[in-house]
Parts: sequence; structure tokens; C-alpha cells
Amino acid sequence: MKLTSIAEVAALDFDTIIDVRSPSEFAEDHIPGAINLPVLDDEERARVGTIYKQVAPFDARKIGAALVAQNAAKHLQGPLADKEGGWRPLVYCWRGGQRSGSFATILKQVGWRVELVEGGYKAFRSLVVEAGLAEMPCPVVVLDGNTGTAKTDILKAARAQGAQVIDLEGLANHRGSLFGAMEGGQSSQKDFESRLIMEIAALDPARPVLLEAESSKIGDLQLPAGIWAAIKDAPRLRVRAPLSERAQYLARAYADITADADRLLAVLDQLRPFQPAERIAAWQAQATAGEYAALAGELMRDHYDPRYEKHRARHVEHERVIEAESLAPEAIESLAAQVVKEAQEMAER
Repeated sequence: MKLTSIAEVAALDFDTIIDVRSPSEFAEDHIPGAINLPVLDDEERARVGTIYKQVAPFDARKIGAALVAQNAAKHLQGPLADKEGGWRPLVYCWRGGQRSGSFATILKQVGWRVELVEGGYKAFRSLVVEAGLAEMPCPVVVLDGNTGTAKTDILKAARAQGAQVIDLEGLANHRGSLFGAMEGGQSSQKDFESRLIMEIAALDPARPVLLEAESSKIGDLQLPAGIWAAIKDAPRLRVRAPLSERAQYLARAYADITADADRLLAVLDQLRPFQPAERIAAWQAQATAGEYAALAGELMRDHYDPRYEKHRARHVEHERVIEAESLAPEAIESLAAQVVKEAQEMAER
């Protein structure tokens, strides 16, 4: 079958989508929801490629065919052993060529109704790149606010209340600052784009979508041009809260970092190009003493807030402010409800 749009990919109606590329190819990126049943693993693929270049294409194809048959047998006796006669798989490789074609032929001989993706992963990747350059399909409202204003938690609560939300930091597995690294690390750029574009394809064009204010990069991952343009141009809801509330919130939200003293000290050390040595030393002393709320408050006051204020002036004309007296967990639900209401009004203007 030929894939013509990301919406078509999202609507694929197969029992299983099978990526037969090598594990490293699959790990870099794949059609979301696919499973990996490689017909050549990384070592085998490299071996066949070397023979193709240094010996002869015929020898490479012969050895490759034998390896594909062996691996296909393992898959039939393993992950596919319980599949019934009516099972419908969709199979793809890099370009929809020999690897997927060979595996599909074996599955067809079993009697399964298998289909191939024309153009393979490469065709899917082209659709992702194209969609990343396009305009957002629905109105965008950006949730903004200084560091520590609980934007991520507010967005999660807004989603639970029925709002359309794309959690960019969740998709990137990064909280967007020097302190933002999360367990598991970040995926590849291609994988991030694929998952993000699939979420965008599922949006209702008639309803606004809430996005958190971000720079063009989240950790090491770059936002696609179309999404970044939407964030820059969208109206903004800015959450404003007392510094003390924000400090307490950050101490709770970044407990994974404060639990690792060496990691916290190392991150503070990365601020040396921007802050005086005596300030860094004072912050590291607070970290060592476990004074996390005080440390968070000073980091925001002396480092993050001044930088934020420099950049927010460009958005002030299209901004509404939500005053948050508290950022305690019990206050998040009501803040989210207010954000949802205000976002709908801003999108309708």
C-alpha cells in the first residue's frame, strides 16, 4: 500500500505493523506502534553489505537470503507462533525492497493477508518531514510563565479535563533547561518528530490546542519548523505566581535531581559562564545542605527570571495573565480549568 498522508498512517487498520529493519535502524525511528522483527540484525546487515561491495552482489544476495530465511523461521516459531489465520500484518523495511518483500512472501505462503508499505520507512519519513514544515491544523494557544509556574502539571490537568494538549517536554523526555534531563534520556531527532507529528495529525481542527512555551530546542531535540512558527506567533496565557510558591513547586518537581547530590552539583557547575564564582559556590553550599527550596528561589531570581523577562516583551500584546496564589497540588485543577476556559476564548477571537 502507498502512504499518502500522516492522517492515513494514523488510521492504519492492521493487526500488527512489522518493521523488519535491523534493531539499530528501528531504534533510531520507526512508524509509531510498529514492532521490530528484523530479518537481518545489525551485524548480519553489515556483513552482507561488505560482501556486496567487496565480493559480488550475487554472493551477498545468496548469503542474505539464507540469513533472512533463518531469521524468518525464528519469528514464525517465536513472536508469530500464536497468530491465527485471519491475522493481517503490514510489513516494511527501508525502501520496501528485498528485506520486507522476502519476509512478506514467507508470511503469504503461510496464508496470512500481508501487505507491504510502498517505499518503506523512507516514504513514511518523507511524510513526517513534510508535515513538520506545515502550519498547525488548529488554533494554538501557548501556556507561558516564568520557571517554576507548574506549566507542565497544569497542562496535564487540562488534558484530563478534556482539552487538546500536546506535551512537548513529555515527548522530548526533557524539561527544557540545564536541570531538565530525565531518566531514560532523549530519543533520536527522527523518533521525536515522528511521535510529535502523529499527535498533531490526531488533533481536532475545530478546537484549540495548548502547548507549553518552549525555545526552538528542548534539550538536544529541535522542534520542527511549522510547530516552532506556531509557538512564536500564538497568543499566550501567562501564569504568574509568587516566588516562594514557585520555589516550593520546583523543589517537589525536581526531586529526582535533588536526590542525586553529585548530579545537582555538576549541573550548578555548568552555570559558571553566566554567574559569578561566589554565587555558584553559595548555590552549591545550599545544595549540599539540602536547602532545595531556597536554592530554587535564588536560581529563579538571579538566573532564570532575568533571562525570561528579556524574551517575553515580544509577546506582551497577545498575552493574558492568570494569577496563581498557590501552586500546591490541590490548586492545579482549578488553574487548569481557568486555562482551558481562557484558551477557548482566545482561540475564538
